[in-house]
Amino acid sequence: MTDTSDEIWEPHAPATTARPRPVALPGPAGRLELLVAGSASVNVLAEGVLEVTAEAEHADGDDGTGDVRIEWRTPCVDVTSFWTPEPRGTGWLPAAWSAPRRTTLSRGAPVAALVGTGDTTVCAFAADREEALASAGVVEETGEFRFWVQAAGRLTVRIDTSGRHFGHSLAELADWWAADRPVRVPDAARLPAYSTWYALHQNVTPEAVERQAALGKELGLDTIIVDDGWMTTDRTRGYAHCGDWEPHSLPDTAAHVARVHDLGVRYLLWYALPFIGKDSAAWDELGRYALVDAPHLGAVVADPRHPEVRAHLADRLARAVEEWGTDGLKVDFVDWFGVQDPPAPGPGADCATVDEGLHLLLGEIRRRIDAAAPDAMIEHRQPYVSPGLWPYATMVRAVDCPLGPQENRQRVVDTRLVAGPLAVHSDMLMWHPAEPVEQIACHLINVLFGVPQISVDLAALSTEQRETLAFWLGVSRAHVDTLQLGALRPARPDLGYPMVTAIGDGTAVVARYAALPVATGDGAAGAWRTLLVANADADPDVRLVGGRGTVGATVQDARGRTVGSATVDLDGGVTVEVPRGGLLTLRRV
Repeated sequence: MTDTSDEIWEPHAPATTARPRPVALPGPAGRLELLVAGSASVNVLAEGVLEVTAEAEHADGDDGTGDVRIEWRTPCVDVTSFWTPEPRGTGWLPAAWSAPRRTTLSRGAPVAALVGTGDTTVCAFAADREEALASAGVVEETGEFRFWVQAAGRLTVRIDTSGRHFGHSLAELADWWAADRPVRVPDAARLPAYSTWYALHQNVTPEAVERQAALGKELGLDTIIVDDGWMTTDRTRGYAHCGDWEPHSLPDTAAHVARVHDLGVRYLLWYALPFIGKDSAAWDELGRYALVDAPHLGAVVADPRHPEVRAHLADRLARAVEEWGTDGLKVDFVDWFGVQDPPAPGPGADCATVDEGLHLLLGEIRRRIDAAAPDAMIEHRQPYVSPGLWPYATMVRAVDCPLGPQENRQRVVDTRLVAGPLAVHSDMLMWHPAEPVEQIACHLINVLFGVPQISVDLAALSTEQRETLAFWLGVSRAHVDTLQLGALRPARPDLGYPMVTAIGDGTAVVARYAALPVATGDGAAGAWRTLLVANADADPDVRLVGGRGTVGATVQDARGRTVGSATVDLDGGVTVEVPRGGLLTLRRV
């Protein structure tokens, strides 16, 4: 094997401390070309799965903390897409000369997959470091696909070329991350929630919140998340009032939270964690500890390397649980800490890096919240999906995509694939008051494999819209184990997942977003006793293929009304009419 690393034009690649050298690989893994800058060790874990570790090599006067790089190539054959957990990160095949991705504690995750025909794993990888530089792309000269990951000191990368479903490979990589990370996710984090954001925006009052909480409880929404507006009486948006976190729009906060609890509803409160607003009282004390200025937002991003910043923010956020009795926090904008070239630590800073300070800040918040309420919830959001954040969160939400069902679906599925133990929430669902019930059902089906968050004025819903919402929230609740904890098998990432399957213990759920046949054989849907098919496509003719035997079939429309039932024979394939926004339930006779 020859060293070909210098044959590729890399205008964005940084220098490494050592030149990558070829490393021999045993057995089937030998189809990969592996080069490592640093001392290398290779461990074959299973057929098609190996672990590569690189360590900086010590030289005279060298402390061994220089960068190492692990680089590999595979033939780019029968490939359909390149997958990453970044918003809008899946589908196309980048070129090898494209700018590498930098992952940090507060932005992204060191994982990706090259997906082949049939949704197979051509090559997937994950790194054990939160902060890394990763590149992947087509080598134009050879038709190969080349990966490299670079980090300081020591780096371990797991590489999977097993050919299994890519969802299986990614889940296994996430399990590797989870092995040494303590994560606690209460059951409540997996139940449908209501958010005030799209429904109320900053027009938050105790009366408005309590009204929506009461109406939501009737529909199956057991948690309310109170978003921006509670900490100010200003309604002009922006973040100039962040930093003090005084409940100006929620007077007598503890009593208000208690009234919501009396409804049987849990309560989360929103915080834009990094921002110190220029109109806040905290500005005079903390405004000088700026990691970066954000004048268009009316705020600065506070530098967590300073103990004064961490103490203030931890105290402000923990107060919601300790004093007001909330059930947790929605922690927003953590990705703003991910400044690419942060300024040098100022006088008084006790951390060398921003990530070190962020670990301390989030750890202190979690410690205090857990002490006050062990079952409290903490929401994070794309793009801060790093496994390094798992100990500080219970759920992670898809990034904002109002009224975008396909976008919401893709972001929920992308996040689910590598979220490990965390619950994954949809972006809040909203719709025009005139939205037909079939489309409302499709909004819910598009986020069926995550936790639906709802953000419309529930008092303005028609009877039919309420029925639709209650029905599909009921499906989410009744099948939570399969939908959120089962094996996730999304199809065709290159097409935005036109069909998604979750396989649980005896139950499988398929969501159909395009006019595609549904495989009902045990190989595709597991050994099911109950199979649900949710139809979010305009074509009502759902073709069932690959199954055997006689099953009972029930069809419900978008509102949950039964519109058909029969006994059907799956042998040779059968077509069942399922209206848009409707649900087909098959049960083995």
